[in-house]
Amino acid sequence: MTQSPDYSERPWMDPEAEPFIKVQSVSKHFGDFTAVDSVDLEIYKGELFCLLGGSGCGKSTLLRMLAGFETPSSGTILIDGQNMNDVPPYERPVNMMFQSYALFPHMTVEKNVAYGLKRDRVPGDEIEQRVSDMLAMVELTQFARRKPHQLSGGQQQRVALARSLVKQPKVLLLDEPLGALDKRLRDQTQYELMNIQEQLGVTFVVVTHDQEEAMTLSTRIAIMDAGRFMQIGTPTEIYEFPTSRVVANFIGNANMFEGRIIENGDDHVIVESKHPDCEFYIDHGMSIPEGTKVWVALRPEKVRISKDSPDNADSRTNMIKGMVHDIGYLGGSSTYRVQVDGDHLVEITSPNMLRPKEAVPPIDWDQEVYLSWDASSSVVLTK
Repeated sequence: MTQSPDYSERPWMDPEAEPFIKVQSVSKHFGDFTAVDSVDLEIYKGELFCLLGGSGCGKSTLLRMLAGFETPSSGTILIDGQNMNDVPPYERPVNMMFQSYALFPHMTVEKNVAYGLKRDRVPGDEIEQRVSDMLAMVELTQFARRKPHQLSGGQQQRVALARSLVKQPKVLLLDEPLGALDKRLRDQTQYELMNIQEQLGVTFVVVTHDQEEAMTLSTRIAIMDAGRFMQIGTPTEIYEFPTSRVVANFIGNANMFEGRIIENGDDHVIVESKHPDCEFYIDHGMSIPEGTKVWVALRPEKVRISKDSPDNADSRTNMIKGMVHDIGYLGGSSTYRVQVDGDHLVEITSPNMLRPKEAVPPIDWDQEVYLSWDASSSVVLTK
């Protein structure tokens, strides 16, 4: 008997699952400017979904339309099966947490968290219990009587999160929630946010321009550019299998090589690059005709660097020679920029796995080096 696949962790893969949020052909125009351009999006219950893109790409405008602060120029937004187009913000099953946190400076932590419940005229004993439970969840019980100015940035962020969640929304919208924190605190708070979301099971939609934040937090990511989605997928899909040069360059770093397909077999593709001493052998076939112009994306951490020629040095395949142009020592890893074929720079990230016996780097500036990579490391892009 064949066992049915378990889609509980990846509901978007379940053909029978119904999306919790549906964005259908939604556009938003401000005069002659199109901020969001006819996008479609499906988000499932319990997801921690990230909208990722640069400034002005349309991600915050889309979030504000989900919240009800902006009205779509065209298209439909549904949440839990209900059309939200004409529903005002205060009647939607959503809450929004802003980057500024917008805490009331004259109120204590517990009064800040209780504010929305009091406005909704929730009974006093229920308010007290819900506020107490929420402060315990965000580990702020001992700070309940403090004012916001007496808290650290990370603690203020948790107060804002508690205030947003205490009303028990079906969806929490977060606009650059960690943008005001320094890097160390931001890294720590990412995991706290994930743990809280997992405990409550609330659907989170997060807007961010921080790639690392999106990769760490999200179940799936939608990359936006000029009001449109360039790719939607899990962090692994987005990073390892980008569908375009825009995506490959936006998420992490990617070395791009222009070329054309000269051989396309059932189990491999060979791309002749514009660099005369380099061919790419990719270990899977593709439905692309031979002779097609393509680009090959190669992530810096997937490239090996060595002063000695690799075993296939007599071949042009998956190997190129160059001169070290720049070195960046980052402690746990080193970044090399190697000049190949004139002025083309290839970036390599190499882990510093062993502590050196002396401070002299094993690979130095202006040294000739060999770069090589595996047949599975490259991604072929047609756009």
